[in-house]
Amino acid sequence: MKLRRVLKIAVDVLMTAALLFLMMYERIGQAAHEWLGIGSFLLFVLHHILNRNWHRGLFKGRYTTLRIMQTALVVLILLSMCGSMVSGILLSRHALSFLPVSGGTFARNLHMLCAYWGFVLMSLHLGLHWSMVVGMAKKLVAKPSRSRRMILRSAALLIAGYGVYAFFKRGIGSYMILANQFAFFDFEEPLLWFLLDYMACMGTFVGVGYYAPTVFRNGMRQKST
Repeated sequence: MKLRRVLKIAVDVLMTAALLFLMMYERIGQAAHEWLGIGSFLLFVLHHILNRNWHRGLFKGRYTTLRIMQTALVVLILLSMCGSMVSGILLSRHALSFLPVSGGTFARNLHMLCAYWGFVLMSLHLGLHWSMVVGMAKKLVAKPSRSRRMILRSAALLIAGYGVYAFFKRGIGSYMILANQFAFFDFEEPLLWFLLDYMACMGTFVGVGYYAPTVFRNGMRQKST
């Protein structure tokens, strides 16, 4: 495997892990959250540098409906990341406290919107590229048995189903529309349960991102016949 490809995979894995831990906010401490946010933003910039060929081809070729949706998703992620970083700078009390800026309710609401929308959008984006993970897994197992495929698909379905439950259990939807402007954290709850719930939520949206193009293409074929 080429060094650049290994680096791209490593950056993507680190970004995914950072995203999950950033959602813990108070559970990992404000200072750790701020430093992790800065690190996540730097990884985001590195991710785009490593995928600069995508930027070069942005104005080339034909834009299908699916390509428009994929490009719009990237733009929305970019906006959410920039919004998170700007509002994070305004709200910083530790990592960037030396800056002569301060944020109030607007910055806090913007940070919450960008954080939770970013979580969902990045999970969808990860799902769109999940075929790469599936492809690497297939190389490790030459001829997966039918029973093994059924077990893996059943496990994925269970995770996605629980992810829907966890989405409502954690009130993520209410944060995304600012129906609840303060994130609730149960400090008596084991941190592992919190992490597993958010991993399940991520798995749900990864599944949506992974299967959505297939469903979309099948729908387009049926319309054309």
